Amino acid sequence: MPNARFLAPLLAVLAAGPARAEGPDWPDTYLSRVEAVAVVQSLNAALLASRSATATLEGWCATHRMAETPRLVARLERGVDKPASEETRRRLAVGPEEPLRYRRVRLACGEHVLSEADNWYVPARLTPEMNRVLETTDTPFGRAVSSLGTTRQTVGAEPLWQPLPEGWDQAAPPAPACGRLTVPERLFSHRAVLFTAERQPFSEVVETYTRAVLDFSRAPRPADPACPRP
Repeated sequence: MPNARFLAPLLAVLAAGPARAEGPDWPDTYLSRVEAVAVVQSLNAALLASRSATATLEGWCATHRMAETPRLVARLERGVDKPASEETRRRLAVGPEEPLRYRRVRLACGEHVLSEADNWYVPARLTPEMNRVLETTDTPFGRAVSSLGTTRQTVGAEPLWQPLPEGWDQAAPPAPACGRLTVPERLFSHRAVLFTAERQPFSEVVETYTRAVLDFSRAPRPADPACPRP
């Protein structure tokens, strides 16, 4: 008879059922790939047109019912530093001796980490309370500085995943893989400069959006006749 001390953890795992695989649960079909393009581009366009990535991601989380409370939380990575480049200092209109602070967070809504953000900001252009909140709490940057009347200017956008092969719009649809769509960890990134209402730059941020933005429940799709039924 196995020792109960060793058997208990095994029974707990079996009771919990199989572990959920990482990444969105989308089938690897042509339809899914076209839908993935549309979904990613919809979010990309919304972010590019928005004054606040925080507000846009919270809206995305709420619309897609990804969390019971669709409130974004910044999981702060403490004890990390990354010097600002000369280009960042130039865009922030600060000299080489001006103190800048660096903040890296993972922005989560419920259990879904929707983006990672690297942020360089000018503490002298924020209030003492804003600096305290940014240094000591998990408040998203956009929420912490919202009273500045923030606007943003995108200075770079990079796609990191193309679900469809090059030339797909002129070729016949490929045969389905009949498995699960493999989605990379990172889908696209933006670099933006944040300004006060008086048009003074105070922060530069690089936001990298993850595959978790696709991790929402969808209505069942028709089965592909080329794939065997499970």
